[in-house]
This record gives sequence, structure tokens and C-alpha cells, in this order.
Amino acid sequence: MYKILTLNKISEKGLNTLTENYTHSDSEKNPDGILLRSFKMHDMELPESLLAVARCGAGVNNIPLDRCTENGVVVFNTPGANANAVKELVLTALLISSRKVIDGYNWAQTLDGDVASKVEKGKARFGGPELYGKKIGVIGLGAIGVLVANAAEALGMEVMGYDPYLSVKSAWLVDKDVKRATLDELIRTSDYITIHVPYLPSTKGMLGEEEFAKVKEGVRIINLARGELVDNKAVKAALADGRVGCYVTDFPNEEVVGVENVITLPHLGASTPEAEDNCAVMAAEEMMNYLENGNIVNSVNYPRVKIDPTDDKLPRVCVFTNKAKIEAITTAVGEAAHIISSKYKTRGDFGYALFVVDGDAERAAENTRKVAGVIKTRIAGIL
Repeated sequence: MYKILTLNKISEKGLNTLTENYTHSDSEKNPDGILLRSFKMHDMELPESLLAVARCGAGVNNIPLDRCTENGVVVFNTPGANANAVKELVLTALLISSRKVIDGYNWAQTLDGDVASKVEKGKARFGGPELYGKKIGVIGLGAIGVLVANAAEALGMEVMGYDPYLSVKSAWLVDKDVKRATLDELIRTSDYITIHVPYLPSTKGMLGEEEFAKVKEGVRIINLARGELVDNKAVKAALADGRVGCYVTDFPNEEVVGVENVITLPHLGASTPEAEDNCAVMAAEEMMNYLENGNIVNSVNYPRVKIDPTDDKLPRVCVFTNKAKIEAITTAVGEAAHIISSKYKTRGDFGYALFVVDGDAERAAENTRKVAGVIKTRIAGIL
């Protein structure tokens, strides 16, 4: 029986995905896996029993990736599971950044007396441009960016996309009329810019002082990805001199709350019941596939390695490495069992090998633990 610790309230639909071979609660001792949403794990001591962490969402900056990787703990996320929810909020952000709906609503709530007459006299201050025919730049054409680009195209906008790491899948899914652009071209010519990239050291502050110096006057910036992607000091300066007309962010903090022409949303991007269900189900399925079959799909710290399950239910030896030689590991496994199939991939200095064996899997696993550079070895299966 596998034990799953939940660090946030997880969708019942996701928890119900776990089979009878799993127990789950927010107080599990010595858990094999952790399911979480936004709980910050950085100050948490990782249990020695821990094999996997699954984040019900895309961002994993709340998880200590380095410690997990060094301990052979696989960290999963759920790319695309909340994409439609975020796309819909981006469309909302486009509209409220153009038409001063929020300001207009707040003003209308203050009216009394001859309200209709006051509305007609005062409504002009809340006008704004239509989206149709305007140019939007989409930075990042992953699961969310593709949906946003296609939706903007359907609204009659001229769409440019920038993604130096465009996947084959995204290339097939994005509308044929979405123009590929350089980041510089996108920044210089867009009426709207929406950003959909992960937060990494290389993307921190990717819209900063240098970029805002190039933008088309009055551009509207939408950031529902991660707050750190936009330099708050730089965007406030650009708002003050009119280079940026409006900034919509899903990540309020002390620097931007209350600033004129900044619309702060309380991290609503994936806050739909459908997205929460989708993310939880996907996270649970990823974790079960790894614990039972040794397959790693959608991990952010270890490579994708997958061998389809077979009816014979042969044991699978899972080996985590740090600069270990795969030849030595394969020899160690082969001395104890016949290798039916195997796969090995690396990600940076770390690697993962999966062996389907017929024979003494326990001894094969023990043999690999003696190989230099092996971090951890386990046998996948139903406990």
C-alpha cells in the first residue's frame, strides 16, 4: 500500500483517481508520495520514504527541486491541465485592460439620485479601444500560449508568437495565421503583450527596463504566468510616462498594489473547478504510473523515461544516477536477472534508468547500489 501525503486541499476527483492500493491524508507518516498545489516545501524536511512529488499545476517554484533531485525524488507537474482556465482569464485581461470596466463599475456603484442621467454624462471617461484588428504578441507558445494565440486570432486580432523552444506538438496546434516573430519585433510592434513562459533564472525580469524602452506607446501588458517575469520597478516607470497603458498581473505584491493603471488579480489563473479537477487527476495519474510502473512523464527534474506496461507484470528496477556509467549499471542488473527491456536518459548531470527484468530483481537492485554515482534504486510495483 502506497501512502500519499496531501499538503493542500486536493480535488476529490483527483483523490478518487487513486486506486485501492493507496491511502491519502494530510497527516500521512513516511509517505511515498506528496500531492500539493501551492504549499511551500522549501522549509520542509523531506521524509526518507519519499519517492515522488506531484504538483497540481505548472509552476514548481514552491518545491525544493535541487534537494529532491539529489535524493532521487521525482517531481511532476501538470502542463496543460489548467491551460483553458488561464486562456479564458487572459481574454478577460485583454478586455479589462482596454475597456475600463473595473473603474466604470466602481464609479457606477457610487451613484445615486438621477443615476441614468449621471451615467450618460460620466461614461466617456471609461472608454477604450476594441481588440479587433489590434496586434498581440504572445511570448511562449506552450499549452497556454497556443490556446491564447488561437483565441486572439478568432477575435480578429493580428497575432505574433515568440518561442525559441517551440515543440512539434505546439507547432501543429497553433493557428496557421499566427506569425512567428523575434522577441524584439514582438516587443516593438505589439498593442498587447501576454507572457506565458516558466519562471527560470534566464526568464527573471525578461520584460524590464530595456524592453520597455522599445515598446509601442500605450502597449498593454498581461502577466498571468509568474510575477517575477516582469520587472515591477521598470513597468511602473513605463506606466508613469505612458509607454505602457495598462499592466494586468495575477501576482499582486506591495510594489504594484494601488498603482494607477495596474490591475491586480488575486492569482485566479487556474481557479476554476474544472482546472483543479484536471490538474489533480493528471498529478495522481503521473504519480501512480511512476510508483507502479517506474515511468517518468512530465517530470521537471528527471528525464522522460517510459516503458509501456505488459500483461506479464515483470518487476521493474528504477535507478537514479549522478554521472554514473550506464554500462556499469546494466552489468550490475544483468548479473542477477535477464533484462527484457531497458531505457536510460539523462538530464544535466542526473540520469534515470528503467529495467524490466525476469529474475532476481531484489539482487539486481542491490547490485546497482554498489555502482559509483548511483543515487537511489527502487523496484516499481504494487506494494
